Amino acid sequence: MHIGLAQISMILGAVETNLEKHMAYIEQARRDAVDLLIFPELSLTGYYLQDLNQQVATHPTPDDPVFKPLLQASHDLDLVVGFVEEDRRHRFYIASAYLSRGKVAHVHRKVYLPTYGLFDDARYFAHGSDFRAFDTRFGRVGMLICEDFWHVSPPYLLWLDGADILIATSASPGRGVKGERLATARWVESLLQAYAGVFTNYVLHASRVGIEDGLVYWGGSMAYGPDGELIGQLPHYEEGLLTASIDLNRLRQVRSRLPLLRDERPELTQRVLRRILEDPHDR
Repeated sequence: MHIGLAQISMILGAVETNLEKHMAYIEQARRDAVDLLIFPELSLTGYYLQDLNQQVATHPTPDDPVFKPLLQASHDLDLVVGFVEEDRRHRFYIASAYLSRGKVAHVHRKVYLPTYGLFDDARYFAHGSDFRAFDTRFGRVGMLICEDFWHVSPPYLLWLDGADILIATSASPGRGVKGERLATARWVESLLQAYAGVFTNYVLHASRVGIEDGLVYWGGSMAYGPDGELIGQLPHYEEGLLTASIDLNRLRQVRSRLPLLRDERPELTQRVLRRILEDPHDR
């Protein structure tokens, strides 16, 4: 399959303008014969929304004016887009939708909402409550949004749930410098490469760029193969479209050589977790 990572800058709260940029990247990806195009976290709205969350919330349905053209475009290629979702009881979520063949195949709501340093997600958004892999025309996929992949349990759970492709999206401001490298970039690259190698999965990461409310987003969108090798990466701070071909037959080759999935013991994990939860002082 041929994948695309859309590393874009968006305008805070300007959903219509951001949608136009999505459609332009979709057209470019279509010309490049991309099968799956992935946009960053909150790609339709911008990240640091605070009280704007209610104004920009949308519903991933065919009659929604934002999702209608995206669902139509998904007849030609599968799409992952980031948006604010409002549920029927008026709770707001940071969400990513997987669109395919004119339908919503899956919506993931961000579970881990950072509330440290410059982050204040939990003040304005509700926590998602599940990690669930889902079937696509390319195989089984799992999605993570930014802080989700800073915790080791979500990719592990998606791996056990059958995901062979992990899609990670983020809006990551640059923080800290170590030597000549951005510390945030080093952490993210190390984490995602480790997940690809340990879980013998493809890991596809779309990250945003641009300046928003004084924050600088570094980008660095990347794709890793199931052996942990880097397939491709976009430069920092620049908009762009990364396209690459991935061979799902590589999963069989890698897992035959390194049968970590075969030898995993989730029942042992369950037993130890139960003991820890039942007796938190026995640690």
